[in-house]
Amino acid sequence: MEAKVNFTVVGIFVLTLGAALIGGVLWLSSGKYFGQSYAIYRCYMTDSVAGLNLNAPVKYHGVDVGTVRAIALNPANTEEVQLTLAISRGTPVKEDTVAILQTQGLTGIAYVELTAGGKDSRLLTARPGEEYPVIKSGPSLLTRLETTVTALIANLTRTTESFNALLDEKNRREISATIADLATVSRTLAARSPSIDAGLANAARAMENTAKFTDDLPRLAQRIERSADRLDAMADAVARAGGSATQTLDSTRSDLQQFTTEGLPEVRELVAELRELTGTLRRVGSDLERNPSELVWGRQPGKRGPGE
Repeated sequence: MEAKVNFTVVGIFVLTLGAALIGGVLWLSSGKYFGQSYAIYRCYMTDSVAGLNLNAPVKYHGVDVGTVRAIALNPANTEEVQLTLAISRGTPVKEDTVAILQTQGLTGIAYVELTAGGKDSRLLTARPGEEYPVIKSGPSLLTRLETTVTALIANLTRTTESFNALLDEKNRREISATIADLATVSRTLAARSPSIDAGLANAARAMENTAKFTDDLPRLAQRIERSADRLDAMADAVARAGGSATQTLDSTRSDLQQFTTEGLPEVRELVAELRELTGTLRRVGSDLERNPSELVWGRQPGKRGPGE
C-alpha cells in the first residue's frame, strides 16, 4: 500500500530551503560571513566608463578593497557618471584621495584605482547635503593618452605645414647653392690641409709658450716684489744719508765761515807765492838747458860792452 505524499509539507520544505539558500548567498556576498563590513562612497567621472561593470573591483595601491555597487548618470549633471563604491572599512580614504578608471591588461576589463592620500591628510567624510562621502576623480590613462596623442598629432601637422612652407622653390634653390658652396669650401680646406696643420701646430706651440709664461708669472711677480722691497730699503738709506749730510753741514757751517773769513786770504797769498816759485824754477830750468856748466861753475858774468 503506497504512503500518501503530503504536497503541502513538501512545498513548505522547498520554499524554506530556497529562502535559506538565497539568504546564505546574500549573507556571503555582503561579507558578513568573514566578519567584514563596507562603507559606501560616491564618485563622479566625466570620462567614459566603457568596460566597467557592476561588482568590478576597487583597488587601493593594487589591493582589492571593495567593489562597484552601482553605475548611473548623475541626476544633477548628465555629463558625469555616478559610481557607487563599497569600500572595506579601515581603508584610508582621505580628502586628497583620487579615483582613476584603469584597464586591466589586454582584456579591457576596467576597475577603479584609488591613489593614496597625503600622510597628514584627514579622512574623507560626507559634507552637508551629501548622502555619501564623494571621492575626487582623475582622468584615466586612456583619456590622458588620447589627449596627448591628439596634441602630438596637431603639433606634427603644424610642423609639417611649416616645413612645407619653408621649403618652397626659392628656398630649395638657395639650399642647393649653399650645399654647393659648402662642397667648394670642403675641397679648398682639403687642398690646404698642410697649411692648416702647420697653423694648428703653431697655435699649439703658442699655447704652450703662453702656458709657460703663465707659469713664470708668479716667479716674476715675486722678483718684482723683492726689487720693490730693495728700492724701498735704498730709498730709506738715501733718506737717512740725506739727514746725516744735513746734520754734517749744519755742524760744519761755522767752521766754513771761519775758514772763508780767515784762512782763505792766506791761501790766496800762498798760491801767489807758489806761482812765483814755479816761474823761477822754470827760468832756472831753461838756463840749465841752454848752459849746463852753470850747474858746476855758476853763472858767468856777462860780456862787457864797449866803453865799460
